[in-house]
Amino acid sequence: MKNLKNLTATVLMLLGTTCIVNAQQTVTTDGGSGAKFGIKGGVNFSNLYTEDVDDENVLTGFNLGVFLEWPITSSLALQPEVAFTTKGAEDEYNNPTTSGRVKFRLNYIEVPVLLKFNVTRNFNLHFGPYAAFLVDSKITNEDNNGNVNFEEAVNEDDLNKVDLGLAAGLGFDFGNIGVGARYNYGLTTVGKEQNFLGTTYTYPDGKNSVLSLFASIKF
Repeated sequence: MKNLKNLTATVLMLLGTTCIVNAQQTVTTDGGSGAKFGIKGGVNFSNLYTEDVDDENVLTGFNLGVFLEWPITSSLALQPEVAFTTKGAEDEYNNPTTSGRVKFRLNYIEVPVLLKFNVTRNFNLHFGPYAAFLVDSKITNEDNNGNVNFEEAVNEDDLNKVDLGLAAGLGFDFGNIGVGARYNYGLTTVGKEQNFLGTTYTYPDGKNSVLSLFASIKF
């Protein structure tokens, strides 16, 4: 995996070119089918970015949540969601004395509010803002030589409790079953600004960047 931006482009291209087929379900013309409740979950590829997302420090995690699909017109729906989602970054180090991997894990309850546009009967685009609330954080350091192996909680007083950002993605619905990909672009710095001996700094100074692959079912 070269970087998260290339992975995002590749996944969206593959989904877009392989999954457009004739659906068995007809899109409603007046929202008459009413709102539908659903559950969704999948895998996350997350990172912390500063100026751009061109970084190789991708951490693999997961997402799991519920959503409500509320038809507005035949081609447009409102879709609020509530999900538990993992974010963060992973970094490898290698020096003359040791080598290993550090994982910076951030766990959130995330609430996106999306507009879902049905381009065809089974292909949709969705986008909108999200707010995520930090519930847990942890650093894991794994030394390849076995000399260092520690796990510690990050001082959550040094982290912003709320992550605000934008979400956009695409999906494919086959009856009540769906699959898709989504990219979340954080607008809030993960760490708070701090002052030490007259020096102002922010740690961590990155913002969240997450590519999610998911499957869903509606009831």
